[in-house]
Amino acid sequence: MKILVIDGQGGSLGAQVIKAVLGRFPDISLTAVGTNAMATSAMLKAGAGNAATGENPVIVTCRTADVIVGPVGIVVADSLNGEITPKMALAVGQADAVRILIPMNKCDIVVAGVKNVSVNALIEEAVDKIGEML
Repeated sequence: MKILVIDGQGGSLGAQVIKAVLGRFPDISLTAVGTNAMATSAMLKAGAGNAATGENPVIVTCRTADVIVGPVGIVVADSLNGEITPKMALAVGQADAVRILIPMNKCDIVVAGVKNVSVNALIEEAVDKIGEML
């Protein structure tokens, strides 16, 4: 199973996801794509084996991913303070993959029904979903 983690800004959410996934499933194939170099660097430090930065890597890696994990903003053009381009959002939305979106009520995206839950609890639930798929 090919898991793709996409994150932007500082990459801290992506890094936390990578640590949690690799902590539970150490032999899994995981690729990280950051919308900027800082996000990619954070995810590499967290243990991602493969990584890239920018719009084209998001587009290319979405084609072959089985699971895409990231903040809900990765499916909204111009989110993450403008770091998600329309082509990136389209690639994630059209991917033949399961998308596990972490509902972060930030950057003018508010998900109704999402309670104030810690980021750690949201990441744990995302990793549980990956485990169910394995």
